[in-house]
Amino acid sequence: MKMNLRSLLFVPGDRPERMAKAMGTAARALILDLEDAVAHARKVDARNMVAEFLGTAKRGPKKLFVRVNPLDSGLTDDDLATVIPAAPDGIVFPKAEGGAALAELEQRIARLEAQAGLPPGQIAILPIATETPAAMFLLGSYGGVTDRLVGLTWGAEDLPAAIGASGSREADGSFTPPYEIARALTLFGAAAADVAPIETVFPNFRDLDALAAYAARGRRDGFTGMMAIHPAQVDIIEAAFAPSEEELAFARRVVAAFAENPGSGALQLDGKMIDFPHLKQARRVLEMD
Repeated sequence: MKMNLRSLLFVPGDRPERMAKAMGTAARALILDLEDAVAHARKVDARNMVAEFLGTAKRGPKKLFVRVNPLDSGLTDDDLATVIPAAPDGIVFPKAEGGAALAELEQRIARLEAQAGLPPGQIAILPIATETPAAMFLLGSYGGVTDRLVGLTWGAEDLPAAIGASGSREADGSFTPPYEIARALTLFGAAAADVAPIETVFPNFRDLDALAAYAARGRRDGFTGMMAIHPAQVDIIEAAFAPSEEELAFARRVVAAFAENPGSGALQLDGKMIDFPHLKQARRVLEMD
């Protein structure tokens, strides 16, 4: 399953007015949040509000995901039973622990899809894959489990809490070494599963210059999109992960060069050698357009 997940905006699940406002942003997807953004006493109300919004929103090209509560919370089944009949485009899976947990969630979604009379397999899954210590050792296990998998993303807040660390960032906002490892393994795990790697949020939503630099590093390193916590971040994320006209033009020339020389493994273009890794990267750039 392929989706353009260049920018994904979190919206609290108990704030329907914010959901409606977020529909007017440039975000490719909204994440209607039933987990961290909702107090325990509001969980039931939030489920119902999200289901109602899903049932009335004019979808268009924007994808509507729901972040449910984790499998060990005792809340997941009720979350799914409430929102699946309203046909979200996807489920964001917090505290995911590898392919086995993905398979378990997939089975629950499939059963509820069938009960609701929905076409099988239409609801995607996006795991947040680094939020527990056990999850760190399972980032290579997501491939081949289900066609619902559209990407992998990561988080830098729950993991330090789980291991007793005081934080995940240096004073300048950069990640400390353990969380750089989590970020890198998410990137490689997504590539191994052939799905989109999605960069985590940038918490300081008022510092848009720092956000732009952070997003640019994510794009440089291979991430294809990023999550946002505030509408003001969306346009900057969109710009950072969009290929430039120069990148697109070069990618088209690379693809054309190999199409014109189907038997060649390496070619000259602009005085430089290009080979199959260049072709693969060119196709990836064109897919990002």
